Amino acid sequence: MLGALRDDALGSTDDGFVLRLSLPWIRSLPLWSVEGLHVTIDGRTERGLRILLGQRAIAPSDLADEPGWWFVQDRLLLRGEQALAPGDHEVGVVFDLVVPYLQAGPESPLRLPFRFGRTLSLNDSSAVPTVALDVA
Repeated sequence: MLGALRDDALGSTDDGFVLRLSLPWIRSLPLWSVEGLHVTIDGRTERGLRILLGQRAIAPSDLADEPGWWFVQDRLLLRGEQALAPGDHEVGVVFDLVVPYLQAGPESPLRLPFRFGRTLSLNDSSAVPTVALDVA
């Protein structure tokens, strides 16, 4: 399985944090294929989670109406309201990916549940930066 949380995924902002989520699938998918997205930091659910698409911030449930794509090389930029102290944090991400071109039944596309958990350092200067772009 491909990983979704790279070493440089967690960063701080003036009003919370950002988390860059890599696509754990072998092909690009429409943004609406992401369902049930939840993030926890140090065991606390992020209730104010937003997805940043360029200059717009939308709720995870609003991805269902998005016409854009999540390309393999890009990362989905998530913003949370929790203020995080410097150092290590336990990050958890849960979501389903609906793969529209693979059928799991007569009228149903394949739905893959994903769970990722990892210790990430906030603004880790030792993390090797990636060349991935944020989904816009």
